[in-house]
Amino acid sequence: MELIIQLVAGLVGGNAAGAALKNLNLGPVLNSVIGLIGGLGGGQLLSMLGVGGAGEAAAAASNLDIASIVQSVIGGGAGGGILVAIVGAIKKAMGK
Repeated sequence: MELIIQLVAGLVGGNAAGAALKNLNLGPVLNSVIGLIGGLGGGQLLSMLGVGGAGEAAAAASNLDIASIVQSVIGGGAGGGILVAIVGAIKKAMGK
């Protein structure tokens, strides 16, 4: 369940970053795809660092609590937004 939350949060975070950073915007399709990837990566990174997310939820045998949901949303949204900003900056730098 946390993976789905991370993917959706990454999708939203990627599109929000694209909307907020007009000069790094990749368009709605690329923002969404990169946001999904970043959301999954960001959530998994928090899990590996021991902050929470999918790893703890799997160990707890699908015991879904509000803390793991919030951590998945934060990790996924931040991961999606950050990855869109990074890819947008690289694309902009290569265009010069």
